[in-house]
Amino acid sequence: MRLKPEQTAQHLRNKPLAPVYLVSGDEPQQIAEITDAIRKAAQEAGYLEREIFSPDSGFSWHDLPAAAYATSLFAEKKVIDLRLPSAAPGTEGAKVLTTYCERLPEDTLLLISTGKLASASLKTRWFQALERVGVFIQVWPLEGEDLLRWLQQRMQQRGISADKDGLKLLAARIEGNLLAAAQEIEKLYILYGAGFLDAAKIADAVADSSRYDVFKLADSLLSGNPGRITKILAGLKDEDVAAPVVLWAITREARTLCKLKQDLAAGKNRDAAMQAQQIWDKRKALVAQALDRLTEAALHRILVISAKADREIKGQQPGDPWQTLLQVCLQFTSVVAVKQ
Repeated sequence: MRLKPEQTAQHLRNKPLAPVYLVSGDEPQQIAEITDAIRKAAQEAGYLEREIFSPDSGFSWHDLPAAAYATSLFAEKKVIDLRLPSAAPGTEGAKVLTTYCERLPEDTLLLISTGKLASASLKTRWFQALERVGVFIQVWPLEGEDLLRWLQQRMQQRGISADKDGLKLLAARIEGNLLAAAQEIEKLYILYGAGFLDAAKIADAVADSSRYDVFKLADSLLSGNPGRITKILAGLKDEDVAAPVVLWAITREARTLCKLKQDLAAGKNRDAAMQAQQIWDKRKALVAQALDRLTEAALHRILVISAKADREIKGQQPGDPWQTLLQVCLQFTSVVAVKQ
């Protein structure tokens, strides 16, 4: 069974819980909200025990069936929370998930969250076995009216309302980053409390709220200026900007450049490729600089080190995430950071 993200709440209210849920996509804020809602519904239904598994924390695929079929001394029902850093479970994981879905344990709910699934994954045996018994929720980045609706609903949860101009201004400021949007809305509530906010108040609160914001960092990455990159990143850290927001800005540029490289290699016109990636005219020159400077191998290194920073931010790996973020940023310039 497949659900759209906006159908999840109604499903959880009106339908029996499925034995398996798979939530997949590139938008971490939406994934977090959906998985939180599923966990809450499971707890209300008596699933009081929970075990979290992640391949990055020494997880073995044999641990999943061992936990699923074990008898609990403390609760009759449990949630197995499986968090995959990539969308593909690999050969071993595919076998375990297929077997699990073919022999579902009693009183156990399996919740899987992953990155975006490739279209080829939807044809695999493990996915089809999961879809037969469970629910698949594919999360897509929000754009246009969908993004404005999400912002409006999020503001309403805090008792805030705004007109269309205010919503559009906020949407332009956060550029699709829902984590940043949630933080901006929380800040609006702290500043103004509940009630109606006009575009002027929203502009005062969200425009250039940080001396060195993540969007300036993104532009400096594209231009490849190591001195400016180092200065802006230090400013972000000093002003307590959330490390996940910084990482999002970095990986967003890297993934966009990877997609552009792929389109150009396939023979697509550069302007058409940039238009497909929704790159504004004023940023095309910066993006072109980065495309000409960075190889596919360099972009792959950026994403690999970004994954390390993500694990450090989440506490899944020892290390200083800000030092790793600096290493990631300097990869855009071919300058390598020296470890302290």
